[in-house]
Amino acid sequence: QVQLVESGGGLVQPGGSLRLSCAASGSAFSINTMGWYRQTPGKERELVATITRGGSINYANSLKGRFTISRDNDGNTVYLQMSSLKPEDTAAYYCNVMATSLLIRRTYNYWGQGTQVTVSS
Repeated sequence: QVQLVESGGGLVQPGGSLRLSCAASGSAFSINTMGWYRQTPGKERELVATITRGGSINYANSLKGRFTISRDNDGNTVYLQMSSLKPEDTAAYYCNVMATSLLIRRTYNYWGQGTQVTVSS
């Protein structure tokens, strides 16, 4: 099992910034791609950004330039720096991790519990 601990959500005014973090832990697992998705009520969960263990990054086109994803040196914590936030960025943000069991060589998909980001004056 891999555990994900998210933090950093909250209320911010339009134009402000927030940083989300997600720490993954799990014995005998290799953490591969990590990423962030977001979801608003009544809509499907959508990609925000992903980053591979090798550092390759993919962003949703609409968010390029305002959001930055990064990963720490041990590869098990992912960050999402959000700037110039808009009311339409309001959503629950979910951490996603692809992790491979070192014992049975199977890859699993894990989701965090979600952290709410509200952009409002």
